[in-house]
Amino acid sequence: MTATHTYASDVAFTPAVKSIQTRKGSREGYAHAEQRGWRTEVDENLAAFLADANSFYFATASGDGQPYIQHRGGPKGFLKVLDKQTLAFTDYAGNRQYITQGNLSENPKAYIFVMDYAHRRRVKIWGEARVVEDDEALTTSLMPKGYRARPEQVILFKIAAWDTNCPQHIPQKFDAPDVAAALAARDQRIAELEAEVAALKGKASLPSSES
Repeated sequence: MTATHTYASDVAFTPAVKSIQTRKGSREGYAHAEQRGWRTEVDENLAAFLADANSFYFATASGDGQPYIQHRGGPKGFLKVLDKQTLAFTDYAGNRQYITQGNLSENPKAYIFVMDYAHRRRVKIWGEARVVEDDEALTTSLMPKGYRARPEQVILFKIAAWDTNCPQHIPQKFDAPDVAAALAARDQRIAELEAEVAALKGKASLPSSES
């Protein structure tokens, strides 16, 4: 009896997906990739990437499979690493629709998609999530210091697998504060150079001393 091999990438590459990959000619390449293995734990690279992220998209689905995607934002590093397989973030009070929480109450499967537009990088993370209410200590520990939002609860995310994508078709965009800082640095450098030019012109206009 042939043993059935399972791979971390099976969370995305279901039998239906593999069938289409076979029909369209990409299965062999992805078969090699799945044998090398998708990552299932947070490593230094992922930890550094998340520590610099101030935005991500969080996907859930209802019990009957209706998908829903919600944006999550906050100060850099608000999506925190608790251990090698657990991520967590404070869920702020919002429009009180509670679609994400409702979905997770009947279907724990979830997905995190993190985009870094400035460097044209993206990370995809599959797993399961749950909402933690009425844990003040945990909520306080995860709440970004000084951030003006009202924490309502916490979402814990258990990683099943994660992978990265190539930068193809990702538009390059920059956060407004980063652009403002770059422009301020440029303006300061221009002012310094203009002062140097003015000083050199002043020296050039002085009459030369005669011996």
